[in-house]
Amino acid sequence: MRRRMFVIVGLLVGLVLSSAHPQGQGRVTLSQDLQAALARGQSVRVIVQAEENALQSVRLRHSRGLRRQLAGALSLDLSPQDVKNLQSDGSSAHLSSDLPVIADVAVTNKVTKAETVWGGTSGLLGLFSTPGYNGSGIGVAVVDSGINDHNALSGRVVARANFVTTEPGVTGDPFGHGTHIAGLIGGSTTAASRVTQEFLGGSAPGVYFVDVRVLSSNGTGYTSDVIAGIDWTVANAKKYGVRVINLSLGHPVGEPSATDPLCRAVQRAVLAGLTVVVSAGNFGQTSTGAPILGGITSPGNSPYAITVGSVDTRGTVDTGDDRVAPYSSRGPTRFDFAVKPDVVAPGTALVSLESQNSWLTSHYPAWHVAGTGKNAYYKLSGTSMSAAVVSGGVALLLDARPNLTPAQIKVALQTGARFMPDAGLISAGAGSVDFQASQRVGSNLLGSLLTTVTSVLGLSGGASYRDRGTLIDRVYDRSGIRLLNILDLGGLLGGADDADWGVLNLVGLSNPIGSAKPNYVVWGDMAGWSNSYYVVWGTSMQSPDGEYVVWGTGDYGEYVVWGTSVNPDK
Repeated sequence: MRRRMFVIVGLLVGLVLSSAHPQGQGRVTLSQDLQAALARGQSVRVIVQAEENALQSVRLRHSRGLRRQLAGALSLDLSPQDVKNLQSDGSSAHLSSDLPVIADVAVTNKVTKAETVWGGTSGLLGLFSTPGYNGSGIGVAVVDSGINDHNALSGRVVARANFVTTEPGVTGDPFGHGTHIAGLIGGSTTAASRVTQEFLGGSAPGVYFVDVRVLSSNGTGYTSDVIAGIDWTVANAKKYGVRVINLSLGHPVGEPSATDPLCRAVQRAVLAGLTVVVSAGNFGQTSTGAPILGGITSPGNSPYAITVGSVDTRGTVDTGDDRVAPYSSRGPTRFDFAVKPDVVAPGTALVSLESQNSWLTSHYPAWHVAGTGKNAYYKLSGTSMSAAVVSGGVALLLDARPNLTPAQIKVALQTGARFMPDAGLISAGAGSVDFQASQRVGSNLLGSLLTTVTSVLGLSGGASYRDRGTLIDRVYDRSGIRLLNILDLGGLLGGADDADWGVLNLVGLSNPIGSAKPNYVVWGDMAGWSNSYYVVWGTSMQSPDGEYVVWGTGDYGEYVVWGTSVNPDK
């Protein structure tokens, strides 16, 4: 029988249980956030999911409120009575809020070993040497606020599409986020060398870009616009050679990933062969500094996405002083209780490309680093930046081995990552990325033994998993811990697409993660903040600083509830 390894206040238990099984018996179901909006008597923008025949009927009846047509869904402006009518006529399968989506706002390439991948390795006595890879020939779709012209991109934006409902004729990047993201993925250093040494290039400076604009001039957008951008990218992937989608954006989770429209779009993209890299969110702490658990945003809660949290490198190449950034969202995911993020990467105070005359530069001029016009540079922090770093790393892996599937890429990234025992799975996933180690895992070299030494103190942890919500329980009872010898690594990689869910794979029969206390493997040092073997949060669990650990993205007095009231410092 499954065991839940945490205690939650009664209000939260009621909320979760009432929405845990959204598919009613012949009844139209609603996401929890939509239910709350209707209870307040608000007109809402809704995503209606249904069969095509039913959608056609809904489209005709609500043509005035139609905002966007999607794959298997519609975005509509509806009154509370309209929603009730849709519920009563039974023509729709599931209704969700068309929620606002926001952007999750120099030593990086050394810490991630991207520079080593660029130069290649000579191997041992010439054996197992690898050529250099920089992402050449790999297309990356930046689904964001746009990409402005910049000298560091040198004409590598090969296509543009705009899906911002409120700004259909706007081009470029008037907000400034997408350009910064593109630079971290694949900006070159040639132009920067003349004005600053703080930008040393993106992870994969050989990639080219497809600019898919879904966020407006102030950095916000509708979920339906993002879905339209993802679906357009899937439809045009072969035309433009897109292999990677970067989603440095998100919204609070309002329902299980199985019915979340944005998560379903991510799943469609992954099943079409595209690797989707998503930011975890910036809900790691409250405005008072209290740690938050369960703050992963959508679509980072998708089991098909590679969800990335943020590491603060302290500005050093030495990984010994790295820590998960306080703002980086921790798992488990709301409703599903799945382990996220999948990995973490540098994301604090990263210098990248500045979009001239953008909203960010006009509102935060102090973040400008150097340069002017099309050769200016800017500093930002957030899991947005971490996701971009990893998207570039994915391009490096695909450059080295183009036939890797999204599931194989996740295994390679996780297995090559450096496990962070202080953070545990729930804060850092399989660990901090190391693209050199992951490249060797992805190439399945015999020499990968040297890079998957199962030490939790610096080298790769050799851990990988995919989870829909059973992994935490199975780590506790050890039924979900699988120790593999080095020869099993090829089988793990080859069978990644059909791998078991809820299993923590550990390379090395004596892998120390496998013998560590389960509560520390899952929660890291946070497990020591409670006298209970099982992690307890809310008003019963305090950090060493005396702050109560809270759950979700908001708090109300002493009782923990879900919400969006907390705006953590970025």
